[in-house]
Amino acid sequence: MERPGFGQRVVPVPGSVLASPAVAHYDPDPDYFFHWFRDAAIVIDALRVALAAGYAERSAVNRFREFVQFNRSLQTLDGRELLRNGDFRSRVQPSFLGYVRADAELGALSGQRVLADTRVNADGTLDFIRWSRPQNDGPAMRGIALLRWWQQVPEVHQDPPLRGALSDLIRTDLAFTLAHVHEPCSDPWEETPGYHYYTQVLQAEALRCGAQWLAGTGQPEPAPPERIAAQETFAHLDGYWDQTAGFYRAHGEGAGKGLDTATVLGVLHAGRSGGAHSVLDPRAQATLTVLEELFEAQYAINRQRAAGHGPALGRYPDDRYFSGGAWFLATLAAAEFYFRLAQALRSGSSMAFVPDNLRFRERLGAAGPAPVGEELARLAVARGDAIMQTVRTYTPESGALSEQFDQTTGAQTSAKHLSWSYAAFITAAASRDRACRATPAADHAMKPAGTA
Repeated sequence: MERPGFGQRVVPVPGSVLASPAVAHYDPDPDYFFHWFRDAAIVIDALRVALAAGYAERSAVNRFREFVQFNRSLQTLDGRELLRNGDFRSRVQPSFLGYVRADAELGALSGQRVLADTRVNADGTLDFIRWSRPQNDGPAMRGIALLRWWQQVPEVHQDPPLRGALSDLIRTDLAFTLAHVHEPCSDPWEETPGYHYYTQVLQAEALRCGAQWLAGTGQPEPAPPERIAAQETFAHLDGYWDQTAGFYRAHGEGAGKGLDTATVLGVLHAGRSGGAHSVLDPRAQATLTVLEELFEAQYAINRQRAAGHGPALGRYPDDRYFSGGAWFLATLAAAEFYFRLAQALRSGSSMAFVPDNLRFRERLGAAGPAPVGEELARLAVARGDAIMQTVRTYTPESGALSEQFDQTTGAQTSAKHLSWSYAAFITAAASRDRACRATPAADHAMKPAGTA
């Protein structure tokens, strides 16, 4: 990647994950040729899913090994070294100097601060371009993804060097998350500072899972601080519910946008098996419904969609970024939500029939006391399939997925070949596979929960 304005030439190294491999300079496509901490964690988690689903060969473990090695190398980054040894400003064109970070900001980068720096260059060097920082969702998402690899991929434990490096990286992410769980930061779209549902649900789940993992590795504390912080953060998350509006707010009180698909993404990426902030949470279900109805009204492609097709979803009301259109990752997230719900129902979980999710159940075709159990699961799969039909409609024969597709024409826009879009497709497809393979549980376990 050549960035002449910044005097840069970036050659990606193994283990880095490009948010987009497209060479672009906002001409008009955006420059996403970076290793974003959050996006990279989402992609490496999708690689684990692909491996388990049989979409990827066992050589995927080698890609994971490279990922771990690359991320460990970032722990030695130090902005003071950049300032001491680099003459990088002399290579920046005068008209681009205003986009370069201040020396004081760069000089403060070392240790844990690097993990809050949103992104690095794909050659493992610090990004000296101004951007929205700090951002604390990356280490939490990476910690969750790494713990899943540890628990679900046997090859990790057959390779002592990998196991040791992975253990070190997990501890690094847990330590960062614990230290910064109560601090404000930029939201996942890198637009709004404050406290955010997406970031905090990932932090809470990372700390909860991390506390269990630490206990399994012999940590002696009966009530580790990770567990306490997770409990406190989950309790705080309940405050994001807006009873009047009927959805989880994306941001803390008084901060930025209210309704945002980031809340649904947070539920999926945290991957809780049940309870609050899972696909079985009536309030999460209600949030998805409000988002669907918003974009059904706002987007021409939704108003004109064919029968049997579900809605395309964007980020939030009146988005102005590029086409302000539908996002593949947001639309795929809606489909995945329904597939995961179907899998949970077929595995014996119950769906609550309460006022909060009434509209969700009506749109699903399950507003009354029946259907229950297996029929609910079938309805959920059908709903997810309808949304996947819409994704198929706007996917070319090549299978290329950009960041967005235009809300009026359906043409792909913004970053080409967005890695997160492909990751979202993998996890949605795998969730459908699991839901369709799941064996229906006994009738007594499939009845809807009460109205309490």
